Amino acid sequence: MTARPPSRNSSDPDVPKRVAAAAPPDRKTAAPKPRAGASHGVRAARPLTDGDRERLLAGAHHDPHALLGAHEMRGGVELRVLRPFARSVTVLAKGLRAELHEDGGGFFSGLLPMRTAPEYQLLVAYDDGTDEGTEIKVQDPYRFLPSLGDLDLHLIGEGRHEELWRALGAHPMVHQGVTGTRFTLWAPNARGVRVIGDFNYWDGTAHPMRSLGSTGVWELFVPGVGEGTLYKFDITRPDDSHTLRADPMARRAEVPPANASIVTESHHVWHDEEWMAGRGERPSHEAPFSVYELHLPSWRPGLTYRQLAVQLPAYVKDLGFTHVEFMPVAEHPFGGSWGYQVTGFYAPTSRMGTPDDFRHLVDALHRAGIGVIVDWVPAHFPKDDWALAEFDGRPLYEHEDPARAAHPDWGTLEFDYGRKEVRNFLVANATYWCEEFHIDGLRVDAVASMLYLDYSREQGEWTPNAHGGRENLDAVGFLQEMNATVYRRCPGVVTIAEESTAWDGVTRATHHVGPGGFGGLGFGLKWNMGWMHDSLGYVSHEPVHRKFHHNEMTFSMVYAYSENYVLPISHDEVVHGKRSLVSKMPGDWWQQRANHRAYLGFMWAHPGKQLLFMGQEFAQGAEWSEGHGPDWWLLDPSYAAEADHRGVRHLVRDLNTVYGATPALWQRDTDPGGFAWVEGDAAEDNVFAFLRYDASGTPLLALSHFSPVVRHEYRLGVPDAVQAWTEVLNTDGAQYGGSDVLNPDPLKPESVPSHGRPASIQLTLPPLATVWLRPA
Repeated sequence: MTARPPSRNSSDPDVPKRVAAAAPPDRKTAAPKPRAGASHGVRAARPLTDGDRERLLAGAHHDPHALLGAHEMRGGVELRVLRPFARSVTVLAKGLRAELHEDGGGFFSGLLPMRTAPEYQLLVAYDDGTDEGTEIKVQDPYRFLPSLGDLDLHLIGEGRHEELWRALGAHPMVHQGVTGTRFTLWAPNARGVRVIGDFNYWDGTAHPMRSLGSTGVWELFVPGVGEGTLYKFDITRPDDSHTLRADPMARRAEVPPANASIVTESHHVWHDEEWMAGRGERPSHEAPFSVYELHLPSWRPGLTYRQLAVQLPAYVKDLGFTHVEFMPVAEHPFGGSWGYQVTGFYAPTSRMGTPDDFRHLVDALHRAGIGVIVDWVPAHFPKDDWALAEFDGRPLYEHEDPARAAHPDWGTLEFDYGRKEVRNFLVANATYWCEEFHIDGLRVDAVASMLYLDYSREQGEWTPNAHGGRENLDAVGFLQEMNATVYRRCPGVVTIAEESTAWDGVTRATHHVGPGGFGGLGFGLKWNMGWMHDSLGYVSHEPVHRKFHHNEMTFSMVYAYSENYVLPISHDEVVHGKRSLVSKMPGDWWQQRANHRAYLGFMWAHPGKQLLFMGQEFAQGAEWSEGHGPDWWLLDPSYAAEADHRGVRHLVRDLNTVYGATPALWQRDTDPGGFAWVEGDAAEDNVFAFLRYDASGTPLLALSHFSPVVRHEYRLGVPDAVQAWTEVLNTDGAQYGGSDVLNPDPLKPESVPSHGRPASIQLTLPPLATVWLRPA
């Protein structure tokens, strides 16, 4: 039985009644109908074989261009057209107007009295209920040479096309002097592929694609199709069934839950030249790096990218953060996944606007002096039947072994990192975001789940690697290639790993082999999940019990220089019953805020970069919800406790201001010589004190006091070369909502040995506070 045209989804336009009424009863067997008035000189063309005819109509032919279009042969030029529902097709060329013979099933053909194939157009007539009908003049897609070059095909075949997005997908272009769109798709297991969309009423019968050699790439140039066109691919699987798929390389998609791809082209003119030229002047681990993490759809719910471009840069700049980090912005069908189950890896989500609108937001942030990091999710993808899962009828993007393909935690599929084309898809995707959207950093999600074959799997549920180990060697190779490619192509970009284990060399160069026999993964920074877990555990205890957990705040310094770290208080720590940061703190409301402020002061002074999730900058008490975002009403002057929340936000601003102006806090984050304990054992006092040094040796003294009492004349050993110390930040300040226990006067060292140093100072320790001192 002849394959039926694909059914339409919610995004399809209504098929005109005139077209539906014109459909022949059976395209496969419809008998030819000679038409009166056919042009003289057009002889009958050779008939198609039954096999070719059936395969073309079923969308299962690998080379439709060999049968359709114009072909020179003895006796003239044979021209064949597949136009379902048409009542006639006339060829128009210079000096020629020739109506083709109808062959049934939507086929029209003729042998033109010409020696060479002309440049021609088609005049296609449809029934519309009138005697005259409707005529449409169109270009024939099957008169064009392949629009994808041999070099592109070679690089795709080798898995080394670093600009894959320029070769695959939908690209408006001028080809052989004609404007249209080139559609290309990698589907090596498909028997045939057709492109469908609103331009052909979601019936791809007339638009089968051709297979280009052994690369698995299918191609069709469709004249007259341009930006804004909705499309999908109708893939004939090895078992002859059909599946409708969104374009894996689509650079724009419909707003979910609709899922068609959209032809797009960028027209954005960038104005961030100064930012782009200067962003690579200092390595990220030797520069100030304070990150505000946010979920774009819920930061200010309802705002578009362009509206966010007005509000977000001003807000972040006022708080003094150097970067923003967006939770995943790539297209995803389910908002409740927060973007971590991606279906459109090359398309910014359309929920807030177009790709150029997203570029506008990035541009605005850059012009405000703020870097942009995006969360990138190459660890897995969802099983939606219109996306990547068993894309062409067989496992393609996922591993062919079901046990390797299924992610045990999230009900998703893991990529096959050992397949060169899949690796190319992901590596090119990383560079795509950096080059096309001027992204300054990629925070790679769930790296641990990629690195280990036994991740969340019990004994017997996984197979060791070739060396008998648990390491996923394919994933290691992919991450190394991704990092090396990004750093080579995109100067100034940083990659950041969310990696929760003790894997050796996450931020080591890929060519430096470690004790485990592996080269480094090549990331620039790594989230310090151990510091986050331990420090949050410490501050969640009542002060009277903290002495029993003192090591939870000091242990991080044992491994602080094993990697280049970021200290993350991310979205993961303020959802799913974990409570917001301020709500983790013990005590009454005053003590909770004081603990919150003291903890932030400790965090900003600790070696490593900082990341803080939205809402925590003003001590939001409720957990984050993607449904309504931060509780901005807490900052409304009419709210009785508004000053409490605004005070915390003032502190965050001052932390960032002093941090940025104090190289000791960021210049030597990865150098053990930039840190020295002063007091790390005062468990009974709940006190931690340490020195940070910049490249010139200038120190900053940071001390944190996690007891709700005031300690007077507290003695700390200090370097004897400093003549006096002055308080530069105190989280107990009245402007932050504290009790205003300060050290207002310069503190001069005394020749009293303390903490192994010949000189010391005495100062007042405020309750539940962090104090920073620098040379006067």
